[in-house]
Amino acid sequence: GTRMEYRAEQVPMNPGVYPYQGQQQVQSTVITMAPNAPPVRDHLPWSIFNFFYMNFCCLGFVALVFSVKSRDRKVVGDAEGARHYASTARALNIAATVLNTLMIIILIALLFGGVIGAGKMLHAQSNQG
Repeated sequence: GTRMEYRAEQVPMNPGVYPYQGQQQVQSTVITMAPNAPPVRDHLPWSIFNFFYMNFCCLGFVALVFSVKSRDRKVVGDAEGARHYASTARALNIAATVLNTLMIIILIALLFGGVIGAGKMLHAQSNQG
């Protein structure tokens, strides 16, 4: 019998399935990272805590906004922008924490002093009668 040979060029394999036959398109994403760069701290947990519990003059809210902006910059890969927003968030968090702590101390002092003062006045009135 006769032997039939097929060479690779003669056999069409799935015609029309490969639109880029002969040329390969490769998409690659290159992320450049600084060598041994310390990770940017965005202070998000501290900002969330200040927003819910120590939102003095909306400082906690503004710090939260800057922390989220810092995290967004970090995700995009902009380390310098992330560091800038993080330092602002840190300063706002420190201010919110210090001012709230002072307000709590003053409130306790006024309350304590007022209660003692009111107690002395009541005691003096009861002794007079």
